[in-house]
Amino acid sequence: MKDILHPLCLFIAGAGFLLLMRDLRTAWRKPEQRDPALVALAFTYLFSALSYAISLTWVWVRIDGVFGVTNIAVPLAQGCVMLVFGLQASVLAYWTKEPAAAHRRARWMMAGALTVIAIMGVLFVMLTPVSQRPTDFTLYYAHDPAFQAYLLLYMGAYSVAEIYLARVCWKYAGEIKDPWISRGLRLIAVGAVITLGYSGIRLCAILGAEYGFSVKPAEPYAWVCGDVGATLTQIGYFMPIVASRIVGARRERTEARQYQQLEKLWQAVSAAEPGIVFVNPTANSRDLTFNLYRRVIEIRDAQIGLRPYLAPQVRDRAEAEHAAWWMSRQHRVAAVTAAQIRAALDQREHGPVAEAATYGDAALDTSTPHKDLRHMVRVARYFTAPTPTAQAAPASGART
Repeated sequence: MKDILHPLCLFIAGAGFLLLMRDLRTAWRKPEQRDPALVALAFTYLFSALSYAISLTWVWVRIDGVFGVTNIAVPLAQGCVMLVFGLQASVLAYWTKEPAAAHRRARWMMAGALTVIAIMGVLFVMLTPVSQRPTDFTLYYAHDPAFQAYLLLYMGAYSVAEIYLARVCWKYAGEIKDPWISRGLRLIAVGAVITLGYSGIRLCAILGAEYGFSVKPAEPYAWVCGDVGATLTQIGYFMPIVASRIVGARRERTEARQYQQLEKLWQAVSAAEPGIVFVNPTANSRDLTFNLYRRVIEIRDAQIGLRPYLAPQVRDRAEAEHAAWWMSRQHRVAAVTAAQIRAALDQREHGPVAEAATYGDAALDTSTPHKDLRHMVRVARYFTAPTPTAQAAPASGART
């Protein structure tokens, strides 16, 4: 059964590690940008993948041959599992606690995992595993007192770690506002509970050796509980990261499109009001988000400069032209504002008007940068640039 389920788990864990390779490279090259939670999560996937790979029958046999120690694959694979638990707990600490407290918790968790691994190594040396058992190692050696101590230690730490994960994840899932992190934590909790079936069957194997009953019929279910539960746990950690990457990529595409949609309007107003353009680009000139919102601010600054040229009759005419019932208020306001900007650009050649009107969007709620951005994109869609003869000389300065 494990040779059927382990390859799938290996693929998921390996994919998670490869996805986070970029974060590991950033952490290595730029320590100041290091995210300890992502680094710990990357190594979680790495050691999880190693535990599955080592447990595959053909890998198990080859490792025994390389080291010359029968069943040495057992403490190697299970040592990786202990590291996974320590790293998983560290990830949760960094997600839910202040940095200083999280760092202390992570050190204690990793110290506990390494201590368990060291004791497991000592107990394994005391075993006399003369026969390779890549599929039923636990059942075959369940009668050995040294192995019983080894298994009690491993399964006890395993069960405590899974209970801890389930309790902490379920607790914080209801407190975190991000929906994807909340769903991921709940999935981790469910997976941790399922894996308790694995540890339960393994502990029953020891009781069976002492009281004369066998749990061999339940052996396939032990692997099912262990692998299915671990897979759900990995997906739970994986889910918020994938969702954030997808959301980030979608946001970049949206911002690039919005930046281009503002181009025509920005070109027109910056040609008329050169002073709105930043002459000296900042260090963030390559940041699309920064440039997008900078462009909105510059258009708003141009509106202030064009305010003396807003003829009242232009607004009245624009409101009458865009009074169709099917247009929403936001679109009507955007269309009127676009018409006013166009007329103001033309009016500059003739001088300020006697009594300037207000912009159609003066009463619109644009209290947040995001609302203002969406409104200006709508204005840009309705905007028609004046003829070249009606515009001033092109704006000077760097444009990014």
